Amino acid sequence: MINIKKYAAIDIGSNAMRLLVANIVEEHGKETHFSKNALVRLPIRLGQDAFTVGEISEENIDRMVDAMKAFKLLMKVHKVERYVALATSAMREAINGNEVLEIINKKADLEIKIIDGKTEAAIIASTDLHYLLKTENTYLFVDVGGGSTEFSLFSNKKMIVSKSFKIGTVRLLNNMVNELVWHEIEKWIKTHTEKFENVSLIGSGGNINKLFKMSGKQQDKPLSYFYIQKRYAFLNSLTYEQRISELGLNPDRADVIVLATKIYLNAMKWSSAKNIYVPKIGLSDGIIKAMYSGQI
Repeated sequence: MINIKKYAAIDIGSNAMRLLVANIVEEHGKETHFSKNALVRLPIRLGQDAFTVGEISEENIDRMVDAMKAFKLLMKVHKVERYVALATSAMREAINGNEVLEIINKKADLEIKIIDGKTEAAIIASTDLHYLLKTENTYLFVDVGGGSTEFSLFSNKKMIVSKSFKIGTVRLLNNMVNELVWHEIEKWIKTHTEKFENVSLIGSGGNINKLFKMSGKQQDKPLSYFYIQKRYAFLNSLTYEQRISELGLNPDRADVIVLATKIYLNAMKWSSAKNIYVPKIGLSDGIIKAMYSGQI
């Protein structure tokens, strides 16, 4: 006898908003199974407002309200029994962030919570990585978003340390990250990884998922440092228009994928990692797992 639950996670990021509907299959004597039922991504770049102007524009507030209404209808159609909606760095930094959430709650009847970088990293890290985390290896988990990047170091299948930095693709796109931030990240990574051998990266985020898909690799195989290095040089050699026309990238992906790749590449270099694994996980997946385990 099996029991199937349907949960939904809404991730309001700096570069896009996502709705994940997941099936949770419970069967006596067996491990609970999680599977994606539906995933909808909307390229509403809130970070462009929050990081440059300091507040979410009226236009994007309207778009957010429409998106949340659509998400609510989709959850109703899918017969979702429980959801959690979380907002990250763009909404954290927008001076009208709480006001926007009140508008959405009133017009779309959805509750959204703004979380800090530490909580975001913890939720993402709660995703099921046991099939990747080998006892003899150390892993630096890197989740690159539009406004922030979360770094978590794992060893012996346990998290050692975690930190969120204000560096992301939308910030880099708007030249809002100075060299000091890069130096801080380099120092943090080197300090926490220098005593470990055989460090590998685990990459999370839409851009690294796209790079992995373009590589044609099998899901359990990693990408090498040299592959990421060559891919970065290749992508950087193309214009924005060429990335769209020749590589088939979406417009909201074509302008940030090079910037995200630079973050992963530097993280690999500073941790001396030779490989990066790319499981299909992110904040949305973490929200589902955290809901099920009672963490949120």
